[in-house]
Amino acid sequence: MKLFQRLLVAPAALGLLSPLAANATEVNLNDISKYSDIESIDLANSFNNDEFKKSSLLAGGEGLVDSHSHDGSFSETTTASFSADFAIGALDGKGISTGVTDGDEDLQAAYGFQIDLNTSFTGEDSLDISIDAGNAPTSSSSASGPLAEFDQNATGDALTVDGVSYTFPIGGLTAIVGDNTDGSALFTTACVYGGPSNTLDDCGNVNAGITNGGTAFGASYDFGNGFTAAVGYAGAGTAGEGLMTKETLDAIAANVAYSADNYGLSVTYGSIETGTNGINESVYTALNGYYSFDSGLNLSAGYEIGDIGGAVATEDESINYFVGVNGEVGPGELGAAVGTSGGQLEHQTEELMYEAYYSYPVNDGMTITPLVFIKEQATAGTPDQTGVMVKTSFSF
Repeated sequence: MKLFQRLLVAPAALGLLSPLAANATEVNLNDISKYSDIESIDLANSFNNDEFKKSSLLAGGEGLVDSHSHDGSFSETTTASFSADFAIGALDGKGISTGVTDGDEDLQAAYGFQIDLNTSFTGEDSLDISIDAGNAPTSSSSASGPLAEFDQNATGDALTVDGVSYTFPIGGLTAIVGDNTDGSALFTTACVYGGPSNTLDDCGNVNAGITNGGTAFGASYDFGNGFTAAVGYAGAGTAGEGLMTKETLDAIAANVAYSADNYGLSVTYGSIETGTNGINESVYTALNGYYSFDSGLNLSAGYEIGDIGGAVATEDESINYFVGVNGEVGPGELGAAVGTSGGQLEHQTEELMYEAYYSYPVNDGMTITPLVFIKEQATAGTPDQTGVMVKTSFSF
């Protein structure tokens, strides 16, 4: 069955994503009011019992505590947000999972779920914890499926802590420390393109904005009048290895940016260790900018160049670029972009990706985003990939 014939069943599949109506059991308040005054007094006394206060937990996670304690309950500054993504799509072109060159048109579906917890202790700080779940492919052999561009959570249906970070002020600086957190978390990349694909969502800043995970920390400073600067570090290694040692793959980066009313510019510099024991070092510089027209149309662009440590030829350079436009069309946002697909070495055949999307908000908590893309393949005789997919996102 051809790709687009298969996608004819997509609308039917999306019907499965519609919210289910829940029936609430009615409570007879008249029966409740028949309790005797004596029983009411006894119940009130039981709630005043100190032992009951210490051991009881009300529905919703709020414990019976006094105004000076948070034992057994959430603090007043703790918030939680939830999101779920359902995706369906198909890919026409070579799939690594099948190893064939005549196309892999299987219709696939996957989901992702995320919980974000945020707490402030001083009113100026923020403790952030992200918990993920999903059934996206986990192995590299199947990661080239059609839904890889939606970057679904790959946890094998298990809830997993995806990152823990703490942001706080130090004098005039804003600092962050965390685990499984980007070292560039406080960077400002001058880009307003909102595309949903995993390949082009970094706006051409592919490597300089360090995202190698591990232990990370950084700081930023706002000079006022639109000028900001930031630095970051991330160290990826196995358990028991010290930070900034030869066993750890260290990455450091710096970012400066200027943001005006309708345009912005940024420069990002990153140095990343690669190879066994960090024997190689690659250096990247990324330039980004955007301009917002009065009509509501936004133009974003990015260009990155890098020196690749340990490349086949010492003169090899990595080049990435990106151009994207987006703006409001009807009730949603329409966008299109073109850019390199990953790091492009100068001696290799260039691979480009083209995409278009429309993000349609059904209501405040539900958004449907169809995406189509074409991804060029550098290997001779390998057909380009054409993907068509739809993602339905819920936030609550």
